[in-house]
Amino acid sequence: MRWSGRRQSSNVEDRRGSAAKGAVGIGGVGLIIVIAYALITGDFGAVQGQIGPALQGSATLDPEQEARHKEFVSVTLADTEEVWTAIFSQSGQSYRAPTLVLFSGSVDSGYGFASAAVGPFYCGEDMKAYLDFEFFDQLEGQFGASGDFARAYVIAHEIGHHVQNLQGTLGEVHSRRSGMSETEANALSVRLELQADFYAGVWAFHAREIAALDEADIREAMEAASAIGDDTIQKRGQGHVVPDAFTHGTSEQRMRWFMKGFKTGDVSQGDTFSARSL
Repeated sequence: MRWSGRRQSSNVEDRRGSAAKGAVGIGGVGLIIVIAYALITGDFGAVQGQIGPALQGSATLDPEQEARHKEFVSVTLADTEEVWTAIFSQSGQSYRAPTLVLFSGSVDSGYGFASAAVGPFYCGEDMKAYLDFEFFDQLEGQFGASGDFARAYVIAHEIGHHVQNLQGTLGEVHSRRSGMSETEANALSVRLELQADFYAGVWAFHAREIAALDEADIREAMEAASAIGDDTIQKRGQGHVVPDAFTHGTSEQRMRWFMKGFKTGDVSQGDTFSARSL
């Protein structure tokens, strides 16, 4: 993936070094807050399958590493803006670019306080995606998914939720989930997340030339999608799989929907909600 020295997005808000007051970590009351947050937002990354220890805070990045991470995120976000603006334009719509907030430790979002333990997330209330650079370390160290494009996939997935928000899908799903059983709500959440994976693939299809993507980049994305599948995370964290607790999809499903988006580049083929089989 070619990103160094390329155009950067102006829609990056850097809040690092200004942790949200009153935010708490995982465990005890903190875990309850994170669960409540997940129920509100539909993003269950912090609690799916009780994935194990919360982020403990990796070694502090040196200024040069932080600058490179910020440049990478800004360039990737700029690429998503370019691709989705073009796709929306083709259907006579205007794409409203989201803001990507960089934070450290905890952050105050449109849904309230959130810990870095939640992982990267998108908030439909304020139309912002949130990212702590520590997740990049976790992605490689805990999940074994390394490489620039593994990180780009994560960002593209969150922007996929922004696309869903602009389409009205995100609000509709959250509304439908409120009247469902936990198992039914989880199943609907899986379809939402797999569509975001599909949209990440669509973005990759259209960004192939501008980002000079190659087969190695796509393998990195597939490794990341596999590493954060519900079944893989549950096996790692608790030794067994509980399908009714899935909220994001299995490793195989996440890889398959990303690849469907990457192979077709066609937004209309990503209706995970009508698909008989995921």
